[in-house]
Amino acid sequence: VQLMESGGGLVQPGGSLTLSCAASGFAFRLYAMSWYRQAPGKERERVATITSAGGTTYYADSVKGHFTISRDNAKNTVNLQMSSLRDEDTAVYYCKGPSEYWGQGIQVTVSS
Repeated sequence: VQLMESGGGLVQPGGSLTLSCAASGFAFRLYAMSWYRQAPGKERERVATITSAGGTTYYADSVKGHFTISRDNAKNTVNLQMSSLRDEDTAVYYCKGPSEYWGQGIQVTVSS
């Protein structure tokens, strides 16, 4: 199983960024996928989840209305579109698959 995040970086407050996770090694289309994040000194928290067919999504209260999770089962990818980014969105973002499969994490820094 491999989960590879991409798309992170430095963005100004109010800006947008899209993270992508490329999955391999398992039947991607059968499993819900999630994004988590961990800010310095804080516990890892779940940001968003999307069901296997993409019909249902979950968002943490802190990101509702400005993050959107989506997936492409033909390409085995799950994306996290982030808009109106704020300083408190700065964190390492992780893609999570079934069981305890995690990506290596990617840094998102929101700063002017």
